[in-house]
Amino acid sequence: MPSRPDRLVAVLGTGTGVGKTWTAAAALRALARDGAAAAARKPVQSFHPDDPAPDASVLAGAGGERPDDVCPRQRWYELPLAPPMAADALGRPPFTVADLVAELSWPEGMEVGLVETVGGPRSPVAADGDSADLAAALAPDLYLLVADAGLGAINAVRQSAASLVPGLRGPNADPGGPPLIVFLNRFAGTDADRRNREWLSGEGFEIVTKVASLATRLRR
Repeated sequence: MPSRPDRLVAVLGTGTGVGKTWTAAAALRALARDGAAAAARKPVQSFHPDDPAPDASVLAGAGGERPDDVCPRQRWYELPLAPPMAADALGRPPFTVADLVAELSWPEGMEVGLVETVGGPRSPVAADGDSADLAAALAPDLYLLVADAGLGAINAVRQSAASLVPGLRGPNADPGGPPLIVFLNRFAGTDADRRNREWLSGEGFEIVTKVASLATRLRR
């Protein structure tokens, strides 16, 4: 992977719609305000053809790049299915996790690079693997797991963390593996939100609830 950023972060979600793209875009803007050179990549995306702002466009706007820089144009699939399913339905060739990794490119001098996956960790991302497989293939310095802060957060975080790759830091994990940060999105400070945070923290998960704090953590 040419011009690898100093810190490569794999961005995963506990499922579809938890706010991976919003979190990555907000982190990009916060990093820029802090003076850090940062960019995001979305190796593949599938979306409704009427969607005015697919994920790559949102990330490009936050990072000051072109959408095609964020996601190669051949990996835009205009159908709201998992990307390998969308490719098949659209009559386009299958692709592999290795293809997605090989197609990544970065500007020179990036301090932080965010790579956003699709759906949840076990959502198909290519013909031969899912988002967890893609994250592992990136050999990231850090995993960022985005979860909704409300009801169901504990189960979603536990299952997603367990389904990623061996070595993630969390309950009973190998301390030599890449660190895992959990960003509780839409944290409103309700009793449920606070209790979820406390419970997950008590299990050994590193929890972040504010974008500014997340941007600081991504740099170290």
